[in-house]
This record gives sequence, C-alpha cells and structure tokens, in this order.
Amino acid sequence: MSVQGLDAAGIAALPFTLDLPSDVSLTPSRAGADARIYAVRRGESVLAMIYAGPASQFPIYDGQMIQAGGRTSVVVTEGARRLAMEHLFQRATTPQEIHVWVAAPGGADRDLAERIAQSVDAR
Repeated sequence: MSVQGLDAAGIAALPFTLDLPSDVSLTPSRAGADARIYAVRRGESVLAMIYAGPASQFPIYDGQMIQAGGRTSVVVTEGARRLAMEHLFQRATTPQEIHVWVAAPGGADRDLAERIAQSVDAR
C-alpha cells in the first residue's frame, strides 16, 4: 500500500521548511497526541525522518554535537567523510522540538538524505 505524500499546500503549512527534489515525497503520521512524524521518501525507501512535537528522542546517533544556525547537530565521521546525521531545533512555540535524522543506510540515498536533512529549517 502506497502512502500519500503531502502536496505543496500541505508542505507550506508545516512548522519547518525543506528542499525536496521532485522525485521525493513527505508523508505524515501521528507520533502522539501533540506530535507528528514525517518520512522523507523516494519510492518505498525512507531517506530521512522529521519529528515535530513536545519531546523528541534526540540524539539518536553518537557523534560530535555542534550548535550552529539555530540548531544542534550530530556529526559523525565515516572514513574520511563527516556527515551531519541529525539536527534538533528547539522553539518557544508549538511544536517545541523539530528533530530531523538521516534514515537511509548508505550510498547515494544516504548522501541525498543528508542533503535534505541539512535543508530543514524551523519556521
């Protein structure tokens, strides 16, 4: 069963912005009474996840914590590369937290997932 992605108006109404390539969709689901979770998908593959709610499970990954651009990011080293694997925005308004993390296991999907996750910003 295919899950319907948000249209442009649905994406515009979110508490965050992001850059989605034309072949990538954003599908919503509930994560609790006051929380939503969104899957960034290309076909059936989940590239990244975004939680918007009162209390995320940040951090998921072990790595260097860096604070910049209004968010806290976890950066890991894989071989000679450094990848920003997750980001947390904390806000005074609802949702209090926007947590973004890379879910793709590797290869080109992981690179794309990191680029999309890096593009997320709180409104």
